[in-house]
Amino acid sequence: MKTGKFIALGYCNNVKVGYGTVDHKILKTVYVKLNSWLEPENEDEEFDSIISKTKRKIKLRIYDLHSEYFKKESIVDLDVRTKGIKVGKKSFLNLEITLFTEIPFDIRSDEIKDLMENLCNDIINLDLDNKKLFNFHKNKK
Repeated sequence: MKTGKFIALGYCNNVKVGYGTVDHKILKTVYVKLNSWLEPENEDEEFDSIISKTKRKIKLRIYDLHSEYFKKESIVDLDVRTKGIKVGKKSFLNLEITLFTEIPFDIRSDEIKDLMENLCNDIINLDLDNKKLFNFHKNKK
């Protein structure tokens, strides 16, 4: 029997956004998924360092979330193949965040949906969206 749930939130600045859980009956974690195709504006940057700093900024944002539903601990998996990043070539970005729950709740509720939308918008607009470095696209073409 399938017990997982996924709620797609659509697109924000060409980044596909959604959240879900593996088991909504015994809720221990909620994952947030963001993915997009990115293209750098210049090749002069050190992309490994940029990805590492971005990952730290996202972890700090979650730590400062101050939500009664989630613990401060989280797992942030920012997956970008930095070796092949070149101007004119799109690379796939996949960001998966695991949030550990503090109390049981319904992940389909409007309050949780709003919280997840705001979190995703902040991550995209404040942590990921650095126009000097990356332009986001919905698809590879």
